[in-house]
Amino acid sequence: MHHVMPSRGAKSIVRAGLCLPVVICGLALRLLGPGLGLPAFVVKYGGSLLWAAMVFFLVAIAASRSTRRSVVMVAAVIAVGVELFRLVHTPWLDSFRLTMAGALLLGRIFSPWDILAYAIGIALGALLDNLVLAMVRSARPHSAS
Repeated sequence: MHHVMPSRGAKSIVRAGLCLPVVICGLALRLLGPGLGLPAFVVKYGGSLLWAAMVFFLVAIAASRSTRRSVVMVAAVIAVGVELFRLVHTPWLDSFRLTMAGALLLGRIFSPWDILAYAIGIALGALLDNLVLAMVRSARPHSAS
């Protein structure tokens, strides 16, 4: 069986194709989840998990030459850094956090449980990335013989 390694550009396209539904699901969960009667726990930590998976894919796209392990580490540093940044309070920053964009990008309240959700989201993003890129590598054009 012949394995074709996808180019960096092809990997980035695949990763963007994985990232987009993660973003859509995360936004839908956060915006529609409460109205659908989903438990607050699922909405909050599911959203955090999906946010971290998005961070993984964005780092993977931006650092397409990096190993998956490096991408995981950078995504983890970003996610933990954003969570720790929630401990910083200034009037303008707290005002921004009260907006929808601020809540989605930075969050509002520090929670060590979010760090666990981020770890799970990044791990699931890396697993999905590995599985889908392996499928792309093993796909071969069918010959008309």
